[in-house]
Amino acid sequence: MKFVRLMRILWTVARYRLDALVPAERLPHIVRLIMTVSPLKLIPKGPKSRGERLRLALESLGPIFIKFGQMLSTRRDLLPPDVAIELKRLQDQVPPFPNDVARQTVEEELGASVADIFEEFSPDPLASASIAQVHVARLHTGEAVVVKIIRPGIDRVMRSDIQLLYTFARLLLKVWPEGKRLRPVEVVRDYESTLFDELDLLKEAANTSQLKRNFLHSPLLYVPTIHWSLSRKRVMVQERIEGIPVAETESLKALGIDLKKLAERGVEIFFTQVFRDNFFHADMHPGNIFVSAEHPHDPQFIAIDCGIVGSLTREDQDYLARNILAFFRQDYYEVAMLHIESGWVGEDTRANEFAAAIRAVCEPILEKPLKDISFGQVLMGLFQTAQRFNMEVQPQLVLLQKTLLNIEGLGRQLYPDLDLWHTAKPFLEQWMKERAGPKGFWSELQKQAPDLVQRLPGLPVLAHQALSQVESERKERQQQTKALTELQTQFTMARKGTRKLKVGLILIALAVGWAPLIEWAEQQPPGVLIAGAIGLILLLWR
Repeated sequence: MKFVRLMRILWTVARYRLDALVPAERLPHIVRLIMTVSPLKLIPKGPKSRGERLRLALESLGPIFIKFGQMLSTRRDLLPPDVAIELKRLQDQVPPFPNDVARQTVEEELGASVADIFEEFSPDPLASASIAQVHVARLHTGEAVVVKIIRPGIDRVMRSDIQLLYTFARLLLKVWPEGKRLRPVEVVRDYESTLFDELDLLKEAANTSQLKRNFLHSPLLYVPTIHWSLSRKRVMVQERIEGIPVAETESLKALGIDLKKLAERGVEIFFTQVFRDNFFHADMHPGNIFVSAEHPHDPQFIAIDCGIVGSLTREDQDYLARNILAFFRQDYYEVAMLHIESGWVGEDTRANEFAAAIRAVCEPILEKPLKDISFGQVLMGLFQTAQRFNMEVQPQLVLLQKTLLNIEGLGRQLYPDLDLWHTAKPFLEQWMKERAGPKGFWSELQKQAPDLVQRLPGLPVLAHQALSQVESERKERQQQTKALTELQTQFTMARKGTRKLKVGLILIALAVGWAPLIEWAEQQPPGVLIAGAIGLILLLWR
């Protein structure tokens, strides 16, 4: 199965002549040589443009490749204009599946005919994406709704592609020594989890309801209401919203929408989701974001398609906030120390060297408007820095990085002069102040209160056990100290005994060795003995 899928991918590359999208001079020498004699050159490119060929190739390969194209479409600064315009069509203009298949799916899931459920049901889809398509409908109560329906058989294709990605990831580990640092298998595993969550529309409905609660009555973001009684795993019914697609900047200008305020609110929404709520929309491409025309001078975003959401641990939240603030303050040594403390780089990393490398990458981008900043270039620079210091990719942050790229693409389209740093810094400083201050302490205490109340009756027993353990450890230490003292005493006595034994042995040796000398001395005159004694005394004294 993997081999068949791989052959299809290679055939798609050949069929649409995607090899022509990469300039030959940028290819490695060996690849350039192979391409020179490749039979691909015999296949004509045809009348279609390069952007159209790329879009058609991604569409034919299925949802995973379409998602990749959707992400690329938000980065017009990294793509030629003709390619970016074509990839933009992947956001909501993927070829639809037939209307009779859509109606059949609805009836199977809801257990009733379409006519019994809806007063009206449009045969033509309002939008068609990689995993599902949307039809406009009206309930018998008169309420306008949209019906989202999962593509039939899509899970089989996705599983095949995911297995192929696992194969590529394992191959990368074998052929590239630096591949281990990128943790490709873990990244694919996280991507698999989030991607397959999109196949369950009940999860998307739950995510939508949660996001709506987080921004209830907020002027920043509006989220449509879910009709739970008409929602199942493969079908979801929700309120139909009226808004202008965020990518249609000319329409927004014509309506008098304050684009600067809109762009600033987009940044505020992102940071609010990540840090205040710890629940962020992780598929914020322009096809999922609309703008309400109700109050042009007080613009409000509308978010749909909450199939992919992300959240972070408390540690990751604190780490990210402290890192971003350190970047704002241009405190690169703090950034380096945070990386080391988190374990993302080795403990043997020299903080000053790492800080110097980060400074070289980040210094040129700070205090500039968004139009002069390319996060793509920054990420590439940080990637090279990571190679040098063996920093590992963190799979839990892949979704966040993807969302940041989408936010940047959105900001560039709305208001290129947006000062991202100026907009985000006050929010983060206030969040850190609340997190670490009395308000944060009280909030955390309130969260822990039920657990503390439950544990309260057992506190005396726990305290008694803890004190008993402390007393037991104290007695054990006293016994160890006493045993050590006795051992030292025995060792000292042994040393004294050994010294006495040595003296005795020396005296015996002297007595035995001096016996002939004494016998000789008895035969000598007194003067010789006196002179010898004086000489011996002087020798011993010396």
